[in-house]
Amino acid sequence: MILTQKQTCQLGIRLSIHQQHSKIDQILIHQQIELLEVLTGFETNNKYEIKNSFGQRVYFAVEDTDCCTRNCCGPSRPFTLRIIDNMGQEVMTLERPLRCSSCCCPCCLQEIEIQAPPGVPVGYVIQTWHPCLPKFTIQNEKREDVLKISGPCVVCSCCGDVDFEIKSLDEQNIVGKISKHWTGILREAFTDADNFGIQFPLDLDVKMKAVMLGACFLIDFMFFESSGNQEQRSGVW
Repeated sequence: MILTQKQTCQLGIRLSIHQQHSKIDQILIHQQIELLEVLTGFETNNKYEIKNSFGQRVYFAVEDTDCCTRNCCGPSRPFTLRIIDNMGQEVMTLERPLRCSSCCCPCCLQEIEIQAPPGVPVGYVIQTWHPCLPKFTIQNEKREDVLKISGPCVVCSCCGDVDFEIKSLDEQNIVGKISKHWTGILREAFTDADNFGIQFPLDLDVKMKAVMLGACFLIDFMFFESSGNQEQRSGVW
């Protein structure tokens, strides 16, 4: 069988993702500070460095959203997040549609689709309705439930880390966590540039590791992103 150039490219991207993700059990995500945003409050596209446990950059993530959407919809905005490797190749795409930003509307809660390579869905993160706790379900490409994520009742990063636990489907076993790291009083007070860490089993399916990245970005936008006069949320409401 002769592969087309597009198929060959997608196969190369899949191999690259597998090689990167199969070796890691921890990912660090550092959002870059945007000077224009700090000085003017004008919302710019978010940019992130994605590093391994040794602090080596393995990916770079950049938001692709138009100016009107960013500044009118704020943290609730739909977005496309493009994840690029060190060779400049786009290896993953995250798509967040416009959804209700409050649990008062349980039929239209938050979700994000993870594509790796771009155009090929490998999983989804779906917000699960709960009156008090931030809860999410991790699904595979067939939309079958695989894992759960549960956060604290009050999502506040005041002088400490905030942990979202990754659990088995029955929620009896904790298999990892997504942590929003405390970055200091000045950075927390004057910017919305956040640092995250993701921990998961080394033998977790590489597709699910990619989906964990999507979960982290969704959590960042939902609870730790502020825009103009809109403060970050402290809970599901």
